Amino acid sequence: MTEASALSKVLYIDLTNRRYWIKERGDIFKECLGGTGVAIRLLQEECKAGTDPLAPENPIIFCAGYLNGVFPLASKTVAMFKSPLTKNLGESHAGGRCGVAMRMAGLGGIVIRGKSESPVYLVVNEYGVRFKDASALWGMSSSSTVGRIIRERETGAGVRAIMRIGRAGENLVSYAGVITETFRHFGRLGLGAVFGSKKLKAIVISGRGSLILKDARGYRVLYDELYRNFTKTTLMKKYHELGTPMNVIPLNVAKSLPSRNLQRATFEGAEALSGEAMSERFLGRRAACAHCPVSCIHIAALRVPYESEPHFYKTKMISYDYEPIYALGSMLEIRSPEGFLQLMDRVEELGLDAISTGVVLAWATECMERGIVGPEETGGLVLKWGDYRTYIEAAERIAGLKGGFYEALGKGLDYASSMYGGEEFALAFGGNEMPGYHCGLATHLGFLVGARHSHLDNAGYAIDQKLNAEGRKAEPTEIAKMIFEEECWRQVLSSLVVCFFARGVYTPEVVSKCLSVIGINFTPADLKGLGESILRDKYEFKFREGFSFDKLRIPKRVTEIPTPQGPVTEKDLREGIKSFEGLLKGLKSIENR
Repeated sequence: MTEASALSKVLYIDLTNRRYWIKERGDIFKECLGGTGVAIRLLQEECKAGTDPLAPENPIIFCAGYLNGVFPLASKTVAMFKSPLTKNLGESHAGGRCGVAMRMAGLGGIVIRGKSESPVYLVVNEYGVRFKDASALWGMSSSSTVGRIIRERETGAGVRAIMRIGRAGENLVSYAGVITETFRHFGRLGLGAVFGSKKLKAIVISGRGSLILKDARGYRVLYDELYRNFTKTTLMKKYHELGTPMNVIPLNVAKSLPSRNLQRATFEGAEALSGEAMSERFLGRRAACAHCPVSCIHIAALRVPYESEPHFYKTKMISYDYEPIYALGSMLEIRSPEGFLQLMDRVEELGLDAISTGVVLAWATECMERGIVGPEETGGLVLKWGDYRTYIEAAERIAGLKGGFYEALGKGLDYASSMYGGEEFALAFGGNEMPGYHCGLATHLGFLVGARHSHLDNAGYAIDQKLNAEGRKAEPTEIAKMIFEEECWRQVLSSLVVCFFARGVYTPEVVSKCLSVIGINFTPADLKGLGESILRDKYEFKFREGFSFDKLRIPKRVTEIPTPQGPVTEKDLREGIKSFEGLLKGLKSIENR
C-alpha cells in the first residue's frame, strides 16, 4: 500500500539498449500535481531544441496525476511528445485505465527514449519492464486483433491497460493515434507515428497496488458528495444517456455544424446521425473509463455481412462520439448511419485520428470537385460527398501511404494544401485539423491560440454559445481574456488528471478540498497560479520550437460562412490573437518575442 500523496516515481525506458531505470521526481510532482504540469517539464528536459519528431531522440511521456485512482472521473492519462503533425508541442489525453494502472504500479510517469531495432511491445508492472518481440504483430490490418492477441498472451491480475498502434502508426502517418482499451484513444497530433518511428507496437501497463488516504473520513464524505453530483443530479445525465452525440441536433439547429468541408454550417443528415437516432437504432452497450460512474462511452452494434459469405453476418462493436460524427459524417456528407459506422470502424482499425482523417478527406473531395486534383492524383478514386465506400478505400491508402497524393494527405492538411493548392479552404489551425464547431469568433480564436490548437484547450465554442444565449456579442479583447482564463484552469484539471466533462463539479474550491484529504495543500489561489505557470511552460516550449502568433494561418473559409454570432472576420481574429499574446506575455518569465 502506498500513500496517495507519494506520487514521485518516473520510469525511464531506453528502447535502443533495452534497459530501464526509475528516478524519484517528487519535486516536480509536488509542484505541478502530475499530468500535464509534470509532462511539460519532462518534455523540456528530454526533448532538445529542433529535435525531429520521428527521430529516436523524441521522447514519449505518459503522466498520471494525484486524483487518478482516488476520485471519480479522474480517469485520464496525459501523453506528451513533439508532434509529427505540427512539428511542435504534442499533447494528447486518453481515458480508459492507463492512468489508474500506472498509479497501481507505483508510477507517476513513464519516459520512453530511443528506437528498437525490431518491432517490440513493452510489459510494465510493479516488478519492472519486459521487452517482448512484436514482429508477428507488425503489419496486421486490425488493431483489434493486436489487442486481443496481447490480452490473451499477457495474463495476470490487477488494473491493466493495453495501448497499441495500427498500420497508420507503423507507416508514420502524421496524425496516427494510439488505441487504448479498444474504445479510447490518444487521438490527436500523431502519437501513433512516434510509436511507429520507435518500432514500438504496444505497451501493457498493469498494477496491483492500493492507496492510503491521509484523511480517510474526510475522503469518504467528499467522495460521496462528488459521487452524488455525478450520478444523482442532471449534471452528467446527458453524457450517460446520449453521450457527446447529443450535440448533433442543437449544433445543426444553431447553424454551427460544419458540413461539406464547411461549405455549409448545417447538415441535412443530422437527424439520422443524432445521438437520439444512434441510441435508438444502434446502441449495443455503454462503457466507462476506470473509476467513472457516468459511462459516457456509447458503442454501436452493427450487423455487416461477411465478404465471402454475404448471407452470413457478424456484429461489429463500434464506439461513436460527436467529433467522429462531424468529421466522418457531416464533413463528408455521409447521411447513412451504417455508412458512417463502417467508415468509423475502418479508421479505428487503421489507427488514424478520426478528426484529421475526415477533415483531410473533405478537403481532398472539394479539391476534386474544383478540378485541383483528378483521378491521376487519387489513383483512380473519384471522391464524392457521401460515398463512404470510396472514403474507406482512401483511408486505407492514407494509412498505407499508397501514392504521392496519399503520402501528402498523411502529412496533414497544411502540408497537402501547400503542395496541391486549395489553402483557402484547408481547415487547419496551427497545423492541426479543425474540430467540429463553427459557433463564432471565440470558437476559431480558441483553435488558433490554444496550446494544442484543439477545441479542448479552452472550449471557445462554449463561450460563443454562452454569448448567443445571452443575446450579446463581445469584443475580441474580452473573448481573448475568457479563453485565456479557461485555458489556464484546464491546465490544472489536466494535471490532476480530471475528465473535462467533470469541470462543472471540480471547481477550484472542490479541487483544493480533494487535494487536502490526500495530504497536499493547494489553495484556490495557488491553483490559479499553477495553471498560469503550466501554460507558460507550454508556450516556452512552443516558442523554442519555432511557433509564432504572427505566422498563424487563418483559413479563409471560416470567414465566409456565417455563424450564429455573425460573420467571423480576419481582422477580429488577428486582434484576438494579439490580445491573447499580450496576456501570455504578462506571465512571469515569458520573454518579449
